[in-house]
Amino acid sequence: MIAFDNVRFSRGERTVLKGLSFSVEEYERAAILGGSGEGKTTILRLIMGLLRPDSGRILIDGEDITFMSESRLRKVRTKFSIVFQEGALFDSLDVYENVAFPLRENSPLSEEEIDGKVRALLRTVGMEDAIDMMPEELSGGMHRRVAMARALAACDPRMFLYDEPTSALDPANTEIILKLIGKHSEQGRGFILVSHDVQNAARVANRFLFLRNGLLVFDGAKEDFLRSELSDVRAFATHTM
Repeated sequence: MIAFDNVRFSRGERTVLKGLSFSVEEYERAAILGGSGEGKTTILRLIMGLLRPDSGRILIDGEDITFMSESRLRKVRTKFSIVFQEGALFDSLDVYENVAFPLRENSPLSEEEIDGKVRALLRTVGMEDAIDMMPEELSGGMHRRVAMARALAACDPRMFLYDEPTSALDPANTEIILKLIGKHSEQGRGFILVSHDVQNAARVANRFLFLRNGLLVFDGAKEDFLRSELSDVRAFATHTM
C-alpha cells in the first residue's frame, strides 16, 4: 500500500532522510523506531502529503503522490487516520465537538446519527464521561484517547498512523492506549507506529524498522530486532528497554 523509493528529505542544510526505501502493506503492524530527530514523524507527514521529499518517490496503492495536487491528496488522505503525538485537538471545541467535526465535514450523517456515532466512539476509548470537557481540562492520556476517537471518526481508514502514541504518558494511560491500538488492529486494519520505546512498540507491532543517521539500518521481524547483533540496534534496544 505504501512505498518509499529512494526518498531524501532535508530541513535547511541538515539531511534528515538519506535515500529511504521500504514498503508497508495495509494489514501490517509496523513500528518505526529511532532516536529523536531521526525522521520518524517526518515519514508520517510524507505519507500524508503534508511534506514533500527533496527527491525520490512516495507511492500509495501504486500511485505517485510526490507532486500530487492538494485536491487529489485529500482523497489519498482518507485512506489513513493519523494520531499525532500532541493530539492536535481544536482548543476552542469541547470533546464532543472535536469528535463530531470530521463527521460533519466528511459524512452525510444527520445530526442525530452524528450524536450516536460520537457517543459510541467516545465510549470505545473510555471518554464518554468527558464529553463536555475542553481540551485544556484533559490530562495527557485523556487528550490522546479523544484524538484516537476523532481519528476513527475522520473516515473509514485502511490504515492507522500513530506518532509516539504513548510518549510522556503514565503507565495506566500507556496501557489503555496500547490496548486501543491492539483493538483497532484486530479489525483487520494495519498501522505504522512511530516510537522511541522498544518495549511499548513490541507490545503491538510485529515488524520493526530502525532509523539511524537518516538511513534504514534494520527492517524485519520484531524477534530478529531484539536478537540483532548490529551495534546501533543493540545500543538503542538496550537503552530503551
